[in-house]
Amino acid sequence: MQQTNSQNDTQSKVQNVVIVGGGTAGWMTASLLAKTLGKTLNITLVESDKIGIVGVGEATIPPIVNFNRAIGIDEKSFVKATMGTIKLGIEFNNWQQDGDSYMHAFGNIGKKFPFCDFHHFWLKDQQNKNSDSTINVSSFWDFSLNYQAAKQHKFAPINNIPNTNLPGIAHAYHFDAGLYAKFLGKHAINMGVKRIEGTITKVNQHTDSGFIDSVLLENGTCIAGDLFIDCSGLAALLIEKTLSTGYEDYSHWLPCDRAVAVPCEKVAPIEPYTRSTAHKVGWQWRIPLQHRTGNGLVYSSKHMSDEEAQELLLNNLDGKPLAEPRIIPFKTGRRRKQWHKNVIAIGLSSGFFEPLESTNIHLIQTAAIRLMKFFPHNGIKQAEVDEFNAQSKVELEGIRDFIILHYKLNNRGDSEFWRACQRMDIPESLFNKIELFKKTGKVFCQPDDLFTEIAWQQVMIGQGNISEDHHPLVDTLSDEQLSDLMANLKTLINRTVEKLPSHDEFLQSL
Repeated sequence: MQQTNSQNDTQSKVQNVVIVGGGTAGWMTASLLAKTLGKTLNITLVESDKIGIVGVGEATIPPIVNFNRAIGIDEKSFVKATMGTIKLGIEFNNWQQDGDSYMHAFGNIGKKFPFCDFHHFWLKDQQNKNSDSTINVSSFWDFSLNYQAAKQHKFAPINNIPNTNLPGIAHAYHFDAGLYAKFLGKHAINMGVKRIEGTITKVNQHTDSGFIDSVLLENGTCIAGDLFIDCSGLAALLIEKTLSTGYEDYSHWLPCDRAVAVPCEKVAPIEPYTRSTAHKVGWQWRIPLQHRTGNGLVYSSKHMSDEEAQELLLNNLDGKPLAEPRIIPFKTGRRRKQWHKNVIAIGLSSGFFEPLESTNIHLIQTAAIRLMKFFPHNGIKQAEVDEFNAQSKVELEGIRDFIILHYKLNNRGDSEFWRACQRMDIPESLFNKIELFKKTGKVFCQPDDLFTEIAWQQVMIGQGNISEDHHPLVDTLSDEQLSDLMANLKTLINRTVEKLPSHDEFLQSL
């Protein structure tokens, strides 16, 4: 007999949405809901002035450009208000071994071909040029417009390489996360979101269903709602402390469990890319803003003490520190259900990835968009909750694999930390991707995957997983045709970059 109605389904209309927590997660979610469904919902955001935000997520990836546009934010106003800068990619230093460097550059590399990717042509061309079969890995980025612009500190928003149909520059941002939250807060309030300041002291649940009925504030105010969005950060006040949803721990694959963060004085010129530098244990981020540089060291407490981590970070700053170093403990992983009963966790309450590929702000964005797609206006249906959670799981596991890839392919021998990463068993999904690329040069992604084939290629090639074979389509070109193709692409990119203004000039023009 077919089941017609899950016991967890509710039939009441969802009109009152309560967002618990501000910060980037709370205000991004509030802004999207207000922009799209604001006329049909009462949206209340509760945040406490006493509780600070983690605020280290200062680097983003290109989809945020469209998100900001969708919620009605002007780019110039946003960059000015958040002390923002442009980000064209992430440079990885010392990840294979000391002295090595490559970039996960945004945007396209080379030229798109039907049936096979550009790097197959690059690989054949390299083999033609090097009779001893050595591959000049760094030359792969000769064909990346983003990389060449980044390393020459240049930027302008161009959709295409002039007089061609080749894609232009893809960009994201670095910004001050605290200023972004304030900027979004004003934006959301202007669109009708109601902000209530206060600290939650009690969460009231329905006796039978366990659904959240209301939250009680320190001053006695009771805020009722139909749907609650948990943006309470690592505290996970509703999704875990109240509903005990459970957590899937990824730390056996991603061993870092702490970060120490400190801002320092800015250094000119302002680089339009993030830097990630591997150390003896863990890695250091460097994020250039208009008014300062954000820095942090991600490390494993089993292999390094907090004092050692602080000393290592402070000894590797570009400028004078502007504050005391701050320790941030974390556990990499994901909430077993991002949506449970009438609570949806967005942001750090739903899980955490170290900021190696700048994914945490992006995951806020995708969760908010998924909430819009699945919004339960006529009551919560368990089938919808299950599909929401299934999609979240697939997304997070794809990102998990991409981050593990960096650790697994390291070739450092200077500490047990890195040697253990080389030896570790990895998810089968990742093992298969690495093997397929090694043997055939092919990598395949699902349409909704965050990281595209080009992203995987850059990390694989950058960290020494060079393909043993190339696609047969490449052999339809003569060696001379192939050489001409590569030379022409390189010339096009170099000429385009030459004409771009500097990144500093672009920022001043705003």
